[in-house]
Amino acid sequence: MLEIQTLIDEIQEEAKRAEFPLDEPIYQKAGAEPTQPILYAGNLQSQLCVFGRDLGKDEVATRQPLYGAAGSLVRKGLYRTLFNSEARDKTELEKVLDQVLLTNTVPYKPPGNKAYSTAVKNRFRPYIERLLVCHWQGDRIITLGNDAFDWFTPYAPKGTLKEFFQRGDRYSSSQIITLQAEDSQGNIHQRPITLLPLPHPSPLNQRYYAQFPQLLQQRLSTIFG
Repeated sequence: MLEIQTLIDEIQEEAKRAEFPLDEPIYQKAGAEPTQPILYAGNLQSQLCVFGRDLGKDEVATRQPLYGAAGSLVRKGLYRTLFNSEARDKTELEKVLDQVLLTNTVPYKPPGNKAYSTAVKNRFRPYIERLLVCHWQGDRIITLGNDAFDWFTPYAPKGTLKEFFQRGDRYSSSQIITLQAEDSQGNIHQRPITLLPLPHPSPLNQRYYAQFPQLLQQRLSTIFG
């Protein structure tokens, strides 16, 4: 845990180095320091990572990614697959964290519900790379929504992910990429990762919201089945 704490500390140092958009009132309401990253929840030894866009108010309040309405849909699907039953409450849903890593493109909450700019994502990209390549031990990533999937574009040949995402079977097919990260000593590490995209589980995503639980279940069945 010492090494992952070092990564978290370095992210906070970067956040303090120069200003970027932060939803400070939400952090203040939660009694949280805005520059303290909420990097991940779950198990770094797990085979599966669920990768979202960024944090919401519920995530700031609980210090966990994917805890609000959309995250609860993911956690409920995981619980259903792992335990073949329905969780009684959010406390019981915590059991799924033994089997998954939850993280985002940026470990902070932007003002409102607006996604972070590409510049902010790229500013924190080296740290997310290190989390996924140097600390997490798994090799399958479920991405939630377009922003989360697009984050991986630099790790595939030009046009590959764009072409993949235009396919009609994108939410049932997979794409292998090669993630790369530079550790704190300047060494380069590479690992093959299988991307398993899904639509974002938001009620605003009218086209796919009703389909999301079934699409997620199909993904999870191939991993844990």
